[in-house]
Amino acid sequence: MDSIVGENHSHKIPVIDFSNKELKPGSHVWSSTCEEIRHGLEEYGCFVAKYNYYETQIFSQSKDLFDLPVETKMKNVSEEPFRGYLGKKPQIPLYEGLAINKVTSLEEIKKFANLIDIVHSYAKQLALLDEMATILVFESYGVQKHWKTVEAVHNHVLRFLKYTEPDRNSDTTIRFVPHTDLDFTTILHQNQVGGLQVQAKDGTWIDINPKPSHFIFMAGDMMKVWSNDRIRACYHQVKFSGDGERYSMGMFTFTDGEIEVPQEFVDEEHPLLYNYPFDSRKYIQFYVTADEAKKTKNPIKAFFGV
Repeated sequence: MDSIVGENHSHKIPVIDFSNKELKPGSHVWSSTCEEIRHGLEEYGCFVAKYNYYETQIFSQSKDLFDLPVETKMKNVSEEPFRGYLGKKPQIPLYEGLAINKVTSLEEIKKFANLIDIVHSYAKQLALLDEMATILVFESYGVQKHWKTVEAVHNHVLRFLKYTEPDRNSDTTIRFVPHTDLDFTTILHQNQVGGLQVQAKDGTWIDINPKPSHFIFMAGDMMKVWSNDRIRACYHQVKFSGDGERYSMGMFTFTDGEIEVPQEFVDEEHPLLYNYPFDSRKYIQFYVTADEAKKTKNPIKAFFGV
């Protein structure tokens, strides 16, 4: 099994080859991949997908998009939190993000007229990767019968991400603060500039160095809740590595509807931890607006906890 190894060699994040033609349901490769994915999600909240089917021009197009005037970028709006333009807030001054909601829909992509063909192709490829990876997750726990119910409320949001270089006189080392994502799953794709780190259970930060064919599959808060804490939400950050501007792409898969913890995840050793059914949109509104969410160290438990 390929892996990304931490500095002290005690941590190994699985690297899964999704371009392997032998990765088919029922095969030995499929079964062993289920085990590797489960290990990665339980230990690190993530694994790396090696995937050769992607649109190579996406990063040059992303740079052109961020070169647009601020007033143009601010037209990228949404009534839903985190699904429009986010630019250089005091908490994350080095970060900019633009989003396409429901990105597998051509109607939504047409709002980004100059990017239609490239973005639609890229989004479709990432959606297929997300689907295959998530099916493998479900099968690894023997809960594949619940897949269609969860898939029915999935919504893919594609974010173009830019991290600027800090001022030379600044002592800033973090481009994006440590966090977990609020969604069900996230797929991150980096350009040649590194900086992404994920945290292991023991607090060790592990560098995920970029490769063109490497996509980082991360569990979000909703997958953690759905699995009754069998899966870790990936705690990650972006550090400044001294290499100039950094561009990346993120496919964020939200559950725009109610889902619940499968009964297979609940037993004497694993009592039910969360009230259900639960709706991620209501949780995100709570996370963004409620004073309680800002005060607690565990907003998931505060909102969903039994």
